[in-house]
Amino acid sequence: MNALVLGLARSGQAAALALAARGERVVAVDRSADVETGRLETAGVEVHRGSDGASLLEGVEVVIKSPGVPNEAPIVAAARERGIPVWSEVELGYRLLSPRPFVGVTGTKGKTTTTELIGAMFRAAGRPVAVGGNVGLPLTALSAPDDAWIVCELSSFQLEDVHELALEVAVLLNLEPDHLDRHGTFERYRAAKLRIFERAQERIVPRGSGFDGIEFAADDELPAEPRIPGAHNRANAAAAAATARAVGIGDDAIAHALTTFVGVPHRLELIRERNGVRWINDSIATNTFSVRRGIEAYDAPLRLILGGRAKGEDFGEFARWLPERVRTSYLVGEATDELAEALEAAGRPFERVETIAGAVAAAAREAEPGEVVLLSPACASYDQFENFEQRGEEFRRMVEALP
Repeated sequence: MNALVLGLARSGQAAALALAARGERVVAVDRSADVETGRLETAGVEVHRGSDGASLLEGVEVVIKSPGVPNEAPIVAAARERGIPVWSEVELGYRLLSPRPFVGVTGTKGKTTTTELIGAMFRAAGRPVAVGGNVGLPLTALSAPDDAWIVCELSSFQLEDVHELALEVAVLLNLEPDHLDRHGTFERYRAAKLRIFERAQERIVPRGSGFDGIEFAADDELPAEPRIPGAHNRANAAAAAATARAVGIGDDAIAHALTTFVGVPHRLELIRERNGVRWINDSIATNTFSVRRGIEAYDAPLRLILGGRAKGEDFGEFARWLPERVRTSYLVGEATDELAEALEAAGRPFERVETIAGAVAAAAREAEPGEVVLLSPACASYDQFENFEQRGEEFRRMVEALP
């Protein structure tokens, strides 16, 4: 197989290395001239940095597209015109890991938490499992026993270019507008998400969603109450429990996982309590739907850190929805003007602070005992950070450094 890998971030590098390890000829390309490619070159991958790859299709039998590469990219369009198959890294990972059984999880909010919680339920039942995809290791970097289940988080970007991906269980958590800057319309975003159901044997779907399958809801009876906070996390727990039951995991193992699973970093993560103020890292919240869920998880007065790079959402409805217990919003990054306009029109208080450091400093001065400072930005991180994890770690460092 002669393969061209587009995009050399985490999943692109994993795909190229996996193919090279199998003796395939691999050409890898990234538009950035600064991407680190030492491991690829050592493995025998032909690397082209600072290029769009337009001249590299000759002799290529398959294009492996990283999630960050849009379908409109010239090289992708040229490959399709030539009849060259375009696969997502997930499609390649599925083919490399088959015939192991797969559980796939998608949705606008809660994918990582639910995926990891399902993995915890497998482990509590003593059943071999590997967890990856959009969380943790890319599928092409996973290794697992032949009898292991693969539990994977699947984003809309990853689902755009699947062809043979066939899940034993496909989980849809929720569906709200997101990534409109990439997909263009909610309809296209929705269509990408729903590809998870293609060839799936069993579906786990929200109650009242209109989709056929095993239904779940936040008020489902569970064998134990989840340790992680918030009504949305109870819905995630219900989805995970329904999935576990669908593959034959008993309630004792489900209960153990629910009561011991503490959540994952950057998702309503308690960083510290200082002078009666709780500091919460929800850097994963890159759309207003996710921020609403974060706010609803707390009854206390809140100080909200918003901003970054906007993703095509209209912030007006969100600003009007904000409850009065949100004392103020600290605005950072490129979306500051857009957020300020929406908040001002809705009569909601805000401060322009430019950076995460500025937000932490302002909140440290102003927050009162009993309040919550919530980093839940409603925006992507790419204006000031490489990803939401880096943004969350910066917040963590700043908060931990407070005297």
